[in-house]
Amino acid sequence: MSKKGGFYESVEHYFDRAAPFTGLPQGLLDQIKACNSVYRMNFPVKLRGEVKVIEAYRVQHSQHRSPTKGGIRYSNHVNQEEVMALAALMSYKCAMVDVPFGGAKGGIKINPWEYNEEELEKITRRYTSELIKRNMIGPSVDVPAPDYGTGSREMAWIYDTYRAFRGEEIDAAGCVTGKPVNQNGVRGREEATGRGVYYGIREACNFPEDMKKIGLSTGTKGKTFVLQGLGNVGSFSGRIGQDEGGMILVGVGEVEGAVYKAEGIDIHELLKYRKATGSILNFPGATSYPKEQREVALEFECDVLIPAALESVITIDNAKRIKAKIIAEAANGPIAADAEEVLLAASKLIIPDVYLNAGGVTVSYFEWLKNLSHMRFGRMDKRFNQARLMDMVNLVERMTGRSVNDSEQAMIARGAEEIDLVRSGLEETMITAYHQIREVKMQREGIEDLRTAAFVNAVLKISNDYMSLGIWP
Repeated sequence: MSKKGGFYESVEHYFDRAAPFTGLPQGLLDQIKACNSVYRMNFPVKLRGEVKVIEAYRVQHSQHRSPTKGGIRYSNHVNQEEVMALAALMSYKCAMVDVPFGGAKGGIKINPWEYNEEELEKITRRYTSELIKRNMIGPSVDVPAPDYGTGSREMAWIYDTYRAFRGEEIDAAGCVTGKPVNQNGVRGREEATGRGVYYGIREACNFPEDMKKIGLSTGTKGKTFVLQGLGNVGSFSGRIGQDEGGMILVGVGEVEGAVYKAEGIDIHELLKYRKATGSILNFPGATSYPKEQREVALEFECDVLIPAALESVITIDNAKRIKAKIIAEAANGPIAADAEEVLLAASKLIIPDVYLNAGGVTVSYFEWLKNLSHMRFGRMDKRFNQARLMDMVNLVERMTGRSVNDSEQAMIARGAEEIDLVRSGLEETMITAYHQIREVKMQREGIEDLRTAAFVNAVLKISNDYMSLGIWP
């Protein structure tokens, strides 16, 4: 693999590529780029009658804003450089979407599918206690969230462990996000990253001049897409893209193999089929490819490719075979840096991960705000807004002489629920961020791609916080 082929090297390469366009002094750039703290731990857990030593990490890339924020992943592939790369991306991602956190990331080097629920709970609670001892978790210090191999269940264990140690802390619920709704979570968090991916793709497709360059029409309706990864992010991206965006799913790649159907695959039926059979292979009407050929999904004919699994799946070896005109990076770092050069030379539109998968941290921010305010969204104004809208309906009825039936009233005069407000806030965030990135690309001479523009935008925002310290002029 080339020097730019590794995940951490790719992130640093993207930063270095963007740095000259910022006009910032080198010392400030060095500070923004550096990982501030890396904590590597090994802790014992008694499992199946034996003591097993678990390797784990927590990296805080930047404290330009507090707290730091970032998910915890469970994977056999976890290593220090991967966690450092992910923490760095979190710093830039938060800045990109104006979420006031520094970047962090955590990882435990295990295959979560090899352990039962009781064993995973032991590991999670032990990891949390290690973070508490080192003051590396807390609502004003560092706030974890779900990532690959984790979910709301693990976040609930983290929250409960934190409360056991810090029960007197009034804002303890803000120590972690991605919690179950009935345990101080927020509605819409589970779908957040996937929904943000859809909003980002939709916004990119709304610019006629950009679509014309790659030979596509505007809008998402009728565009074909391929999902590489059917986990949380991939499945929600696919469902929302199909149901709300009118997109046509033609291919899917997963651990067990890949399937392709040019006429389209109903993602709901595919998910049901996989749940029933344990595999996407042999889905009715689709061509199947075995596990050994699962990477072929990346090369399927389509308009939009959504890599939604792990990093570095598009490499210098397969980049030339990618047929999609838009590559939407739902996963972190799915394109190696040297592979990106090949794709850009082929006039592909790459919507970068540092922007596109920021929906998760955006809604995590909303959850954190909810925890600090101790009140659910919509509680103060839902009924008021509903009453005002009903007044308008009554006024229209009096002025027009036309009565509005009950179903129409319910649709028009509905007060916003928490899920409505979360989705609205996420949509606004993704639209605003895309416009900012595109504006940087259009206005700064020499920037040819959205990733460089995104990094420039993020680095400039972070620099404002450091400059406020008075160290740099």
